Amino acid sequence: MTTNTQSNRRIVLASRPQGAPTAANFRLEEAAIPVPTAGQILLRTEYLSLDPYMRGRMSDGPSYAEPVALGEVMVGGTVSRVEQSMHPDFKVGDRVQGYVGWQDYALSDGTALVKLAPEMQHPSQALGVLGMPGFTAYMGLLDIGQPKASETLVVAAASGAVGSVVGQIGKILGCRVVGIAGGADKCSYVTDELGFDVCIDRRDPDFAAQLASACPDGIDVYYENVGGAVFDAVLPLLNTGARVPVCGLIAHYNDTELPAGPDRLGLLTRTLLVKRIRMQGFIIFDDYAHRYPEFFTQMNQWLQDGRIQFREDIIEGLEQAPEGLIGLLQGHNFGKLIVRV
Repeated sequence: MTTNTQSNRRIVLASRPQGAPTAANFRLEEAAIPVPTAGQILLRTEYLSLDPYMRGRMSDGPSYAEPVALGEVMVGGTVSRVEQSMHPDFKVGDRVQGYVGWQDYALSDGTALVKLAPEMQHPSQALGVLGMPGFTAYMGLLDIGQPKASETLVVAAASGAVGSVVGQIGKILGCRVVGIAGGADKCSYVTDELGFDVCIDRRDPDFAAQLASACPDGIDVYYENVGGAVFDAVLPLLNTGARVPVCGLIAHYNDTELPAGPDRLGLLTRTLLVKRIRMQGFIIFDDYAHRYPEFFTQMNQWLQDGRIQFREDIIEGLEQAPEGLIGLLQGHNFGKLIVRV
C-alpha cells in the first residue's frame, strides 16, 4: 500500500470501455492537495468501495445516473477523515461516509456526508453491511420480495456484499434459503458460515438441474443480482405469485449487443402474466433514502446480536482500484470489495 501525504492522487476515466473494462480505461494522475475555504472541509480517503454499478457509470448510454465524464475522477463511496475544517459542523478527526470517489483527498461542503460514530470498530462496514449494499439487501428483500416464513427464497451472487445479507435476513424471517454462487469455496462459505440451507455452484455443468432439485416446491422469492444463465434456470421454477426484486444484472454489464440465442422475451412476459409474478427493479437511495434510519437501527442490532455475518475482501492501495473493479466484474472477489487507500 502506498501512503500519500504530498499530493492528491486521482484515478480518472481515461476512455470508455467497449465490452469489459481494461486498465487502459483508467489513468492515475497527481494534483495539488486542495485547500478548503469558508464552509468547506478537506477529506482524506481511508476506504473506497468498489461496486458493480460503476461499470454503468463508465458508459455514456442512458441510465438512472449521469455517466462519469472523461478525465473526471471515478465515482465511488468512501470513508474519510476530516483533515482540515472551515465548516462549523465538522471538526478535524471526524470520520465520515460520503461519495468523493477514487482519490486521496477531496473538498466537501458537508452535503451528503454522514458522520460515523467515533466508537465504530470497523468503519469500512459503512460501505458494506451498514451501507449501500446492506441497505439494498434489506429494502429489496423486505419491500419488494415480501418473504414469508416457510417460503423458498433463492439468492443470486449469494456470497457477495448484497446477496450474503439477503439470505441471512431470509433465514431470520423463517424462509428456506437457496444460494447461488460461483465456485465450491464460495458455496461452502454460504452454507457453513452464513447459514443458507443450500448453495448451488452456477459453474457446474448441470446447474439448472441442481437448482430444480434444491427447490422441490418451486421459488417464491428470487433476489436477482446476476441475470444470464442463472435467470434462465430460475424462470421455470417461479411459483404463482412469486416476487423478483431486480437489484443487478452483472452477467450483462459488459455486453455490447443482445446475447446470442433465441428471443426469450415472449417466454418471460407469458410467465409473468400467467403466474402473476411481481418483477421490480429499484435504485436504493432514489427509492428508499427516507428509510435508511430504519434499516441502520435494525441491521446494527442484528450485527450486535451475531445474527448477521459479513465478509470483506480488502485490497491495499488506491492504485489497485482499476484491477479490483475489473476483477469484481469477473467474479474474482469474495465478499464486499473495498480498497484501503
